[in-house]
Amino acid sequence: MTTWITICETCKRDDWSERGMDKTDGEILAAEIETRAEAAGVKTRRVACTMGCERACNIIVQGKTEDGTAKISYSLGTFEGTPEDAEAIVEYAAMHAASPTGQVPFRTWPQGVKGHFVSRQLPLPSESDT
Repeated sequence: MTTWITICETCKRDDWSERGMDKTDGEILAAEIETRAEAAGVKTRRVACTMGCERACNIIVQGKTEDGTAKISYSLGTFEGTPEDAEAIVEYAAMHAASPTGQVPFRTWPQGVKGHFVSRQLPLPSESDT
């Protein structure tokens, strides 16, 4: 089973320019996630925009089962890009990877992702369901 964390590397929190940053908040969060993801068995990719600017920083957790069946995917946002954010995101993504459907019971979520969920995307029906 493969789970991916898609990270918006162009995300900038509202106070980005006042902080005089030379990197976007998304780039900082991406680097923090990438340093942890491989050890957790999770893949990462950076994208230019996930269209969630009002909730920067944004990530998406997506995956498939071993037979290629898509799992439930989740969009999360309003992260600050801290090492603690990255740790919680990767921990949640590893739980997503271990789940046959992608659904992870709320009681097991890392505290650092609670309150950050934006949306859940259900997989498309299989051809045999249509």
